[in-house]
Amino acid sequence: MNDTLKIADKELSSRLIIGTGKFPSNEVMKQSIIASKSSMVTTALKRLGTEDSASENILEFIPKDCMLLPNTSGVRNAKEAVFAAKMSRELYQTNFIKLEIHPDAKYLLPDVKETLEATEILVKEGFNVMPYITPDPTACKQLEQMGAVCVMPLASPIGTNKGLRCKDLLKIIIEQSNVPVIIDAGLGTPSHAAEAMEMGADACMINTAIAIADDPITMAKAFALGIEAGRMAYLSGIASTSHFAKATSPLTAFLDEEQANVDKL
Repeated sequence: MNDTLKIADKELSSRLIIGTGKFPSNEVMKQSIIASKSSMVTTALKRLGTEDSASENILEFIPKDCMLLPNTSGVRNAKEAVFAAKMSRELYQTNFIKLEIHPDAKYLLPDVKETLEATEILVKEGFNVMPYITPDPTACKQLEQMGAVCVMPLASPIGTNKGLRCKDLLKIIIEQSNVPVIIDAGLGTPSHAAEAMEMGADACMINTAIAIADDPITMAKAFALGIEAGRMAYLSGIASTSHFAKATSPLTAFLDEEQANVDKL
């Protein structure tokens, strides 16, 4: 099925975006990315920027055919986010930036006001902004109107693995969006991802659920299959629900007809 995901001027063969934190090792991370067939991975600038010669360079473990998406995780406001994005562009020669502003260290919820402010500035500076945001249809539409190349609403708080706790709001966001909607944060199982894709989401961003699994490599494959299945189901046209049973095979009416024919003999 030729069904690529287009974000700004980039076409991606996979609708699974992988986060690079929390893996037991960089090698396991690399093998998980390969197993998932993901074509985009995101990592925090603070991990990319390490200068410790004793530390492994994470860039060496990201497959060459995979697009690197730096993110601003760790910044506290729009000013810091803009600075981080400009530093990222200078160092890694990419206009793509995953915008994350979550000053609350306990719940890591996006600061909507600061995210809107940073998006407006970064778009004017020529960035392809991919903002992490609360499942707020109004905020998502504002981000789109400002020029964000996608919106990335959370399903539930980062790392909780609770799944689609904001389903009704996500459906509204998907329905009204003219840019890709990427469900970011909180998806804990492949079935969560499949359900998100069945709703019409364009992609899913997964990190914790893969990285902390007993077998991250196999879990990465499972998420890839879940996303593919959900997307195929959505494109195929999911059957409507009903309050009443609807037979898939003839019931007893044909017996009455046969009995009537016998009676005529």
